[in-house]
Amino acid sequence: GATLAAIASGSLDVAFWLVAAGAAFDFSDGLAARLLGQYSPLGKQLDSLADMVTFGVAPSAIVYNMMIRSFHGSWLPLAAFIIAAFSALRLARFNIDENQSDAFTGLPTPANALFFASLGWMFAKGDIRPDIYMLLGATVVMSALLVCPIRMFSLKFHSLALRGNTLRFIFLAAAAIALAIFRIPAIPAIIGLYIIVSVIARAFERE
Repeated sequence: GATLAAIASGSLDVAFWLVAAGAAFDFSDGLAARLLGQYSPLGKQLDSLADMVTFGVAPSAIVYNMMIRSFHGSWLPLAAFIIAAFSALRLARFNIDENQSDAFTGLPTPANALFFASLGWMFAKGDIRPDIYMLLGATVVMSALLVCPIRMFSLKFHSLALRGNTLRFIFLAAAAIALAIFRIPAIPAIIGLYIIVSVIARAFERE
């Protein structure tokens, strides 16, 4: 849906809400599976396929739409689909890595998708007008973060107890406050904060 909204109709605001809905469902079904103890190899693969479409192809389509509006008659906008390629690699690595239950290696695909989808929403509302080279730079940097070896804390709750979830609760509270005040334009900053906090938390763990 988000991909069609971005490419077929150019409705980047609608595409944002569809990506956000996908992220909400991805979080809630994962939480329900963990709380109920219901896992299956088939479910894991189907979840990754859905993630690839929602968090890989859709953000690529959103960035592609923004690029072609600011730079006509060039192949450069096709570079937006680097996001889809690196998202596929990120998801494939996640499926075969048993050490990503409490922390992720690289930026999670939903965070990356929400970053670009929120930029698309702001673009649609006229709040930003990034040129193609800024978008290309963001595409390269964020795609690299998807597969980088940096450990990033997971927002997956194995229980709702405070113990073991302190960082998650604090981050979610800060994100909720930022969203309440600044709304959708706060999302890129929240994703940036997530990356910074993950790096700092990892540095403290090593000490």
